[in-house]
Amino acid sequence: PTFFSGVGAQGAIRKDAAVPASLIERHEGAAILALFFMEVTGALALVGLWRRDRLFTGKPGSSNLAVILCFSIVTAGLMARVGATGGDIRHPEIRLAQEVTKESGVSGIVSIFEPSPGKFTDLMLLSKWWWAFMMDLHFVGLALLIGTVGILDLRMLGFFKQLPIAPLHRLTPWAMAGFGVNTLTGILAFIGMPNYYTFDAAFWLKMLALLLLGLNAAAFYLSNAFNSVEHLGPGEDAPALAKFFAASSLVLWFAVIALGRYIQSFTDTIPVQ
Repeated sequence: PTFFSGVGAQGAIRKDAAVPASLIERHEGAAILALFFMEVTGALALVGLWRRDRLFTGKPGSSNLAVILCFSIVTAGLMARVGATGGDIRHPEIRLAQEVTKESGVSGIVSIFEPSPGKFTDLMLLSKWWWAFMMDLHFVGLALLIGTVGILDLRMLGFFKQLPIAPLHRLTPWAMAGFGVNTLTGILAFIGMPNYYTFDAAFWLKMLALLLLGLNAAAFYLSNAFNSVEHLGPGEDAPALAKFFAASSLVLWFAVIALGRYIQSFTDTIPVQ
């Protein structure tokens, strides 16, 4: 949400003639690079947590920890640069001091790899076939996610009671893969048409539903709800707390799908300041 809301802030700041457009683009490019490293770090952490849980080792592998640590350090550095480039926009005293010097060292190297926001947007819209392929991937990821999480939620609610929980829960990596595909294609779509999504009320309600889904999943696994259903056998009923989390999950996923469908209908429903 922080990255997405930056486009709205950009529209307001661009009206200030004292702020060069190059500074805004540099800040956005730094944010794009940091965002992708953050997503990769989160994905690696999820894989490590899953392997630790499934292999019953009690601790993640040393190689996995080393990779996560390296990506975390790089991500922290990139996020610090995002903050620094954002500070240049609103602090002219810093900007004026830096205008007489050229970026060097690590900062200069990082700036080489920062994508140009305008060129990145043009790349996403280069071909209608690429856009259609990306949207197809988005729906495939959603099908993987809903197909695995949905059947698990329905089982906890009392449907398909002949099925035990454990085999269904082992399909969770497919849900995580689907979520990864959805996240990547969703971010690329936003970068391709940022103004289309930024001022769309349905888009922001969808983001809110996704945040609530994340909180719902975290509460399910961190509370006693997951432990109470992990070894649930055929014919056994899930506790009320687990049913609450399952019902909340289904309602929120339905909201995500419905709001995604209505994004086009709610274009420009948020006034541009």
